[in-house]
Amino acid sequence: MKNYYDVQQFLKQFGVFIYVGKRLWDIELAAIELDHLYKAGVVDQKTYLNAKLILDKEHREEEKREAAKKDI
Repeated sequence: MKNYYDVQQFLKQFGVFIYVGKRLWDIELAAIELDHLYKAGVVDQKTYLNAKLILDKEHREEEKREAAKKDI
């Protein structure tokens, strides 16, 4: 996995489809769903940590984009 799209595709393997309407919220919900899958023992630690890092990065970038929009 390299980006948010890859994480979405990974979650779809478990029947998790996410679309809230705002990208930031989608990323947050994906992180919550990933946590649940990991706690249930369905996702191994390496995959979990990789996906969490990607989601954290995407979340920071999206927050920066939204802040930049407000400055305009």
